[in-house]
Amino acid sequence: MTAVVAGIDSSTQSCTVVLRDLDTGETVAVQSSRHPRTTPPVSEQDPASWWTALGEALAQARQAGTGAPLAAISVDAQAHGLVPVDAAGAVIRPAKLWNDTTSAPEARELVGRLGRHEWVRRTGSVPPAAFTISKVLWLARHEREHFDQLRHLLLPHDWLTYQLTGEYVTDPSDASGTGYYNPATGVWDPSLLGLVDPDIDWAARLPRLLHHDEPAGPLTGAAAAALDVDTGTTVGPGAADNQAAAVGMGVRGGDIVVSLGTSGVVYTRSEQAVHDPSGAVNGNADATGHYLPVVCTLNAAKVTDTFTRLLGVDHDQLAQLALQAPVSDLDRPVLAAFLDGERVPDRPDARGTLTGLRSDTTREQVARAAYEGVCAGLVRGLATLTELGVPTGGRLVVTGGGARSAAYRQLLADLTGRPVHVVDQQETAAAGAAVQAAAVHHHTSIDELATAWAPDWRVVAEPRPGAGPDELMSRYQRLADWSALEPHPESTPNSTSKEK
Repeated sequence: MTAVVAGIDSSTQSCTVVLRDLDTGETVAVQSSRHPRTTPPVSEQDPASWWTALGEALAQARQAGTGAPLAAISVDAQAHGLVPVDAAGAVIRPAKLWNDTTSAPEARELVGRLGRHEWVRRTGSVPPAAFTISKVLWLARHEREHFDQLRHLLLPHDWLTYQLTGEYVTDPSDASGTGYYNPATGVWDPSLLGLVDPDIDWAARLPRLLHHDEPAGPLTGAAAAALDVDTGTTVGPGAADNQAAAVGMGVRGGDIVVSLGTSGVVYTRSEQAVHDPSGAVNGNADATGHYLPVVCTLNAAKVTDTFTRLLGVDHDQLAQLALQAPVSDLDRPVLAAFLDGERVPDRPDARGTLTGLRSDTTREQVARAAYEGVCAGLVRGLATLTELGVPTGGRLVVTGGGARSAAYRQLLADLTGRPVHVVDQQETAAAGAAVQAAAVHHHTSIDELATAWAPDWRVVAEPRPGAGPDELMSRYQRLADWSALEPHPESTPNSTSKEK
């Protein structure tokens, strides 16, 4: 082996580095380093902790690998978060992450000022509290002294790329989740930031947009010294996390990806821009020059984390309980899993609701409801994609931490009526970033390299006869709609920020 490329995935929970052989794509090493824990509705992190974790994970990966030289690096990261930077390049305050819902009133105000159809026409999405623009307005309203220092609006992956290259740049996939970029035209729409403050030259405060296969620049001397790699190493444009994962898995048009991590995500690749005035689907760009319509929920694997605590079991035991519940059980309990508010549907103040309990309800039924509550929200998102005319007839794959659970796999197969696959690739987002790094280094097509380096897909669950998915989904739809609309005045997600 002559050289390797590094794919870096900076997620909510950790930084993961995947080293792959520059020529063959073989995975050489995988290492991770934790980020500080956050607890919504206030979800903030000091970006310096991301840089520390990146350095640790990269050093550990290189030590675990063969010691081959590093040819190129690309970074993907959690989308939407706001990293506010001043004129000297210093971070002004902790970054507000995608799952910080304190800007929900600002998101509602922004949507109300233009209307859902206009937002979709101009940005491909109706901005929820997760989107960056709502956090910019929040900063203006709640921390004016910080807002007045703001000179650069960066996303998490933008900031890490800046640490590597000294350049303020971003890519179309991550720009898609800001609320001031148009994926269909491929340009910023800074006039939307005029809704925050009409007197600011917002265009001058936005990072330069790179093409999906355009390098961000060479590694600076300071970054090379900090990471103990060669100066001048190529740095790719980077991407948002889901878009990088799609590259890492070799997703084709019509394939459906269900990601079960901190958030729940369902997405597919599309050749056409997607516009959903309901706001459930974000019409994002992907990391290969196409589109990646996404439905994202706030509550996924943390729901089953909660039920392990409530039932006093570990994750394996919870999965066993769920799979021991009767397959044909049309009167089983149903969960609307909005434990920390919800993004789709856009109800940040909602609470989780479990219904259908009886005096003879079993632990097995409750465990099954926990998994089905997560899966049903994503299956509803899949139905929305299909209704919008997006091709969804390809393979269905489950990824993320929840993909290791036999219960998630089986109940997703039951509710969709489709075989469920997994991919033989660790850490798909970081692996996809490594594909991008190699493609940029080789001056070749990311699409072609993603196909050449694609992992195997294998079936791990088939739908079981008698599972009653239509009846369950009908009951879930009614419960979810009611739960999302039920007010919870005791909730205080919009209190002043607790700086960390």
